Amino acid sequence: MSRSIGVVNELLVETFSDILQIEQRALKEGILKDLSVTEIHTIYEIGMYEYSTMSQIAQGLKITVGTLTTAINKLLKKGYVDRKRGEEDRRSVMIALTRRGKLAYRIHDTFHSHMVHATIDGLNAQEEEVLIRSLEKLNEFFKEKYRIEG
Repeated sequence: MSRSIGVVNELLVETFSDILQIEQRALKEGILKDLSVTEIHTIYEIGMYEYSTMSQIAQGLKITVGTLTTAINKLLKKGYVDRKRGEEDRRSVMIALTRRGKLAYRIHDTFHSHMVHATIDGLNAQEEEVLIRSLEKLNEFFKEKYRIEG
């Protein structure tokens, strides 16, 4: 059992680090050179089709609206998002992706799709179920132990 603990620990740490490095490299080498990993995740949270409120986006990212405001201002200057006042409540700020933002979203979505397919390709149904249960268990641990809401 102790060998398993060491192997799983090493794989989790290495995989997490690799994903961050690969995302950063893909952004720097691709057509989205002006985006950080944090900014691409903000774009992804905004979503493709509808305006979202700042509160909705901040909640999805688990950050404050103040922190999000700084990120949105940068994305506005770079041309990835559009901002407008709410029609019913003029105090609310609504955010949507521009054409350029939607392209960034699609590129990032493709990266994640390739990663997931590479993970499950070649697994039989039982192995997929074990993988899913293991990831759910890990996800539940983080949410319970570190009070992450999801």
